[in-house]
Amino acid sequence: MKSRSASIPKPDERQRALTGTRNLKMARSAHAYVRGNTSKFYEWLDSLKPGSLPEGPPIWICGDCHVGNLGPVADTAGRVEIQIRDLDQSVIGNPAHDLIRLGLSLSSAARSSDLPGVVTAKMLEQIIEGYESAFDETSESGEDSAISPESARLVMRRATRRSWRHLAKERIENTKPDIPLGRRFWPVSEKEQTALETLFESKGMQRLATLLRSRENDAPVEFLDAAYWVKGCSSLGRLRYAVLLGIGEDSAKTPDFCLMDIKEAAGAAAPHYPGTSMPQDNAERVIEGARHLAPFLGERMRAERFLNKSVFVRELLPQDLKIELANLTHDEALRTARFLANIVGGAHARQMDAAMRKAWKADLLKNRSSSLDAPSWLWRSTVDLLVSHEGAYLEHCRKYALDNP
Repeated sequence: MKSRSASIPKPDERQRALTGTRNLKMARSAHAYVRGNTSKFYEWLDSLKPGSLPEGPPIWICGDCHVGNLGPVADTAGRVEIQIRDLDQSVIGNPAHDLIRLGLSLSSAARSSDLPGVVTAKMLEQIIEGYESAFDETSESGEDSAISPESARLVMRRATRRSWRHLAKERIENTKPDIPLGRRFWPVSEKEQTALETLFESKGMQRLATLLRSRENDAPVEFLDAAYWVKGCSSLGRLRYAVLLGIGEDSAKTPDFCLMDIKEAAGAAAPHYPGTSMPQDNAERVIEGARHLAPFLGERMRAERFLNKSVFVRELLPQDLKIELANLTHDEALRTARFLANIVGGAHARQMDAAMRKAWKADLLKNRSSSLDAPSWLWRSTVDLLVSHEGAYLEHCRKYALDNP
């Protein structure tokens, strides 16, 4: 039987504790604040005058394209690629928004690494060059020929070597069939427990659990354990659960475990093009965005209703990781900017035909200055956002210090 520390919030105490956790995460650095306060980015977009940005073709965009939302993702056959890995804000919108969000994220990471401002200028040049290279006629996969940054090589090596044992040690602290309660996992209520058990009795969820090529389609699926998952930053406070399943005739003797991630899909705050056709259900919208932008992830997701809310469900695989940037050097910052922008460019480019690619690339080449290869709109947007976020971050830290003397 699992023990529970008195410090772990009960289900009716979650919201207050989650708010405190989110505020602490965002106070740790300006880069963390940028990642956690997506709404400020959308407020800035809403404040722009018409014509301030190039109007790209209507395609699926990430909507929240910061560094932490890119990383290795595995498909059901075991192949691993670096793709966009969080599509909560995915909409049919202006691809320029993803470039600006990525530019802001990388620039704030450079500032947190105490790199000089000239590096930010050069990073924006690398962002646009890496992005545009994904639209070359000779580019088939969207992967740039430039040398991958060390952060990408390290995370890919980790991803390809990982097994269930690594995932269990990292996520649930052991390989036994239960989820230990603690800092990351909190208890569920009786109502939630019953609803989760009912959810995974459905054929659709059982099929999702056996989707991997290594599993038989009709293998028995046993519900082993569940917990509320304290995960993310900007999404803290929404429904989030981890469910541990056993796959096979006797999962206790021949363990084949499956860790399911259930996440509430809230309405998208990212601006989208009017008149475009997107699924009305928020979970279906997220999954449709994933199918276009991150096909390895999209094929592993299902939309459901849970406690009268829209949720999407996926199995968390050992290879699913995020890129972490810490103590960037000058060269690493430039390589990272080019590489990640190329990944985003590939996700955008595969949604366009040849004529659309050519026209969008021509728009991106406009407004170049003689002294800076990045378009003026990208430079101006990034600088404006850095200034506004820095002030907001300091104010956030001031309030956090007052509330937590």
